[in-house]
Amino acid sequence: MKLEDIYKSDKTVISFEIFPPENDEKLKELSEDLETLKKYNPKFISLTCGSAGKNNENYKKVLLALKKNMQIDIMPHFTCICNNKAFIDSNLDFLKELGTENILALRGDKPENYQSEDYEFRYANELVKYLREKTNFSIAVAGYPEGHIECESIDKDIENLKNKINSGASAIITQMFFENKKFFEYQEKLNKNGISVPLIAGIMPIISTKQIDKMIKLAKVTLPKKLSNKIELHKDDKDYIKKLGIEFASTQCEELKENKVKGLHFFTLNKAYSTTKILENIL
Repeated sequence: MKLEDIYKSDKTVISFEIFPPENDEKLKELSEDLETLKKYNPKFISLTCGSAGKNNENYKKVLLALKKNMQIDIMPHFTCICNNKAFIDSNLDFLKELGTENILALRGDKPENYQSEDYEFRYANELVKYLREKTNFSIAVAGYPEGHIECESIDKDIENLKNKINSGASAIITQMFFENKKFFEYQEKLNKNGISVPLIAGIMPIISTKQIDKMIKLAKVTLPKKLSNKIELHKDDKDYIKKLGIEFASTQCEELKENKVKGLHFFTLNKAYSTTKILENIL
């Protein structure tokens, strides 16, 4: 089912993100976790793929396994950086054979010594345009409620987002955020800029201090002071941090649902536990 149809629902749509496991043993573990999550009726699962073909065979193996065993729509990721048109074309043929209908198009993280002229795609809107010309897939793109970490301002970032929408994107999945106020303000800014495609809230449960420290460094994301203080106070208590992450995300998702958010997209980190507990709390 295409994104345009998925998000016609009056109910908040549930979806998950996973990444390709590094070996067959971890793929088996992931499959077991996805069986647990499947009972929450996700409308699709998005699957990251390594840049420049990294992990590509595992990426294809996971796609095949999900298609065969899970009977759930899969939304693979494509990135601009390190990927050329030949690589993307070969993967598009594979995805068409699988019956894929949706793609998430991203710029991707810059490698060391990045030079934009080395790549055929520099920005996500260029990739969206190419995919739109080559396929009839629905295309999702990323949005940043606090602005992209490399962008000079939120207004400039929204201008870049509008370029992606005008190039053919059908939905926006946000980067994780921990203050709903920032999401609602972002939603209002998009409306004022004539961006009306579905805006999906990206939710990443806090599962460890190491994880959240890494995410904050990589992305332009802030933590509410009260939450930050609790994490700092209990940073060595792994069980407390995981429980705190579940409780915080549950409250966050409840408020988003009450405000009729079109979808909740959980970045699972290939683990079912926290996402399962949150869904038990909110559904």
